[in-house]
Amino acid sequence: MREKIKDILLESIQVKEEILRNQVESIVEISQLMVDCLKKGGKVIVFGNGGSASDSQHIAAELVGRFKKDRSALAGIALTVNTSILTSLANDYGYDVVFSRQVEALGKKNDVVLGISTSGKAKSVALGIKQAKKMGIKTVALTGGDGGDIVKLADLSLLVPSKITARIQEAHITIAHIICEMIEQELCQE
Repeated sequence: MREKIKDILLESIQVKEEILRNQVESIVEISQLMVDCLKKGGKVIVFGNGGSASDSQHIAAELVGRFKKDRSALAGIALTVNTSILTSLANDYGYDVVFSRQVEALGKKNDVVLGISTSGKAKSVALGIKQAKKMGIKTVALTGGDGGDIVKLADLSLLVPSKITARIQEAHITIAHIICEMIEQELCQE
């Protein structure tokens, strides 16, 4: 068991080291896009399925609440939290539209949409990104594996270099924390 635990930890470290070597500029671009959005009075709209739904809620909570600094609330919303909306859309139209319909209803020009999918193959996330683009809203994708369709759809994409869902999710939340810290650094200077 000890060796397996060490292997898992090393695997996670290696994924993050690869991001450090090759993805810092992407994190800067995503962070700046979100800073600009919030400066213009926009909001960050986040969504994904399963663990990515949890990450969406986590990111929105860091923005609305606080990350490291006591400061004014920042506009962030996770489209994964209203069970009445999710279940009515899934029931009436099919699950694939649960995010795109919400983007259509809530998205505005100065917003940023962040779609999270570990595989990049979640149709509901792809349709949410497509709807945002149709409305002129800037889009970001956090994904992994080969990136699927989502990596090509978004204005900015960050592909975690792993095929293992757990390692991708660990990297996604690390990246999200970095982005939240950069947002606070830029918008909430003491």
